[in-house]
Amino acid sequence: MPFTLTRHTVDIRVGLFTIKERWEAAELKFPGLRLPPIIPADIIPGNALFSLLCEMSWEDALKHTDAFRVLEFPWQISLYNDWAIKQDFILATKGRTSATISPTVKRMGEGEVFFEEGVIAEHCYINTSAGPVYVSEGAEIMEGSMLRGPIFIGNSSIIKMGATIYGATTIGPQCVVGGEIKNSVFLGYSNKAHEGYLGDSVIGEWCNLGAGTTCSNLRNTATAVKVWRMDKHAFGNAGLKCGVLMGDYSRCSINSSFNTGTVVGVSANIFQPGVLLPKFIPSFSWGPVPDLKYTFEKALTDINNWMNFKNKALSQEQINTLQHIFSNT
Repeated sequence: MPFTLTRHTVDIRVGLFTIKERWEAAELKFPGLRLPPIIPADIIPGNALFSLLCEMSWEDALKHTDAFRVLEFPWQISLYNDWAIKQDFILATKGRTSATISPTVKRMGEGEVFFEEGVIAEHCYINTSAGPVYVSEGAEIMEGSMLRGPIFIGNSSIIKMGATIYGATTIGPQCVVGGEIKNSVFLGYSNKAHEGYLGDSVIGEWCNLGAGTTCSNLRNTATAVKVWRMDKHAFGNAGLKCGVLMGDYSRCSINSSFNTGTVVGVSANIFQPGVLLPKFIPSFSWGPVPDLKYTFEKALTDINNWMNFKNKALSQEQINTLQHIFSNT
């Protein structure tokens, strides 16, 4: 939580793929793969696990714990992202050749860069010293952007002029991002189009971060970050660094300031600029003003307004899910 409030665990994106997409890609790239009837949804497989599953049983392969990761907590999505991008880059590019990269793109480092067809990129900087960079079909990297891998950019996403993006960062499909971003995951269809810092964070789908939005990802005392666990109604230890974990359809106004390890639920409308926000903002919050909640009908209208920008609309299934969350918040 909050990401599994609106999706199954297998549909969480870590690296280039969702967990489900990673298994599907492996079935194509590893013809001898032998899978069990049921695969635990929380296992993020690496290429070594796929190789092992071509040679041995599922039970024996799982004894090699360095060949996969187990996703238990939401902050692990960004924590595992460096490992996942490097694994997925090998899987995704196996047997393929990158599209032509413009000579105006300044490249440095010994790592690889892979462009799918239709990528627009001119007069930007790509450094692969710490890991590869994969850019999907239809994505645009505007001039002056600086990318330091490992980085994944999804279909039709836009990197704004002068953006500074450090690894390990995943920008899912149809996102618009700018400013400074480090070790963060955008699941898809979300925007952080302007200046502001985002680090060690996970942003769900259909979110919008207003201009100047910034998060803290390290405590002033340099001690462990405490993150609200929605399942336990208690704080958990997320390690030394954790930014903001924002559920789907949530938005914040300009100059929003997120505390270290902030958890935001689904469809929260946040507008308290200049104030350090609470570490937990429940689903359908309004403000967040105490005891004031989004009305459900207005929340649906506003979500569809944002989705219309990208020629999408809520399905009946999504509306039913949101109704369930609203009724239980």
